[in-house]
Amino acid sequence: MLPAARHQAIVDAVQRDRVVRVSDLAQQLGVSLMTVRRDIELLEEGGRLERIHGGAKVPGDVSTHEPGFELKSTQLTVEKRAIALEAAGLVHEGMAVGLSAGTTTWALAKELVNGPRITVVTNSVRIADLFHHAASGGSARFASTVILIGGERTPSDALVGPIATAALKQLHLDMLFLGVHGMDADAGFTTPNLLEAETDRAFVAAARKTVVLADHTKWGLLGISTIAPLDAADEVISDAGLGPEAQRILGERVGKIRIAG
Repeated sequence: MLPAARHQAIVDAVQRDRVVRVSDLAQQLGVSLMTVRRDIELLEEGGRLERIHGGAKVPGDVSTHEPGFELKSTQLTVEKRAIALEAAGLVHEGMAVGLSAGTTTWALAKELVNGPRITVVTNSVRIADLFHHAASGGSARFASTVILIGGERTPSDALVGPIATAALKQLHLDMLFLGVHGMDADAGFTTPNLLEAETDRAFVAAARKTVVLADHTKWGLLGISTIAPLDAADEVISDAGLGPEAQRILGERVGKIRIAG
């Protein structure tokens, strides 16, 4: 493939998926990782994309852009399942577990429907539906109790806002699994939705222990609103693609970091 065609293919992928990985592009284009990195550098100089750790994104887009659930659920499925399996090992019978909205927490919910009997508190319509269908279809070994808080629905199928926040202030959770849009050394854990940030902060306040679930592409991404600083998390579970510098920073700020899969 000629460089011009390769550059256009990279730009098309970024426009379509909003965030892409170097390794995925190299595989799709049949070239080396170094070639893709050089291409990304040239394209960034031309203002056609923006480099992030391990990949590229739409320039100036991430802080307020909120991808829909359907798109995100098809991305990084192997990494998300590895993270979900690691997280599921932390859940025990009788716990009150918070699951914030997101495709990684949804992947965890798929592991928990046949796990120990727990009480699930979530603001995710998708997660509540998952437990409901598993129980009504008889596939769940035990029927967990699911509490779906109310609120205003976002593109990622999260229920947020004053009603959601007020409900969470009345609850006490043994553990929260928090999905985030981005992680940054200075900004902490972020989201592109202001109301969702407020609701997620209420989740954190309600939990005795907060475990952030975030694949490696979340490092360096910035949403417009900070949910919490890095040191607010007791643990972070990510995947093997998370770079050494990101692991070093998280290791210094977070109680514990787990690399899954």
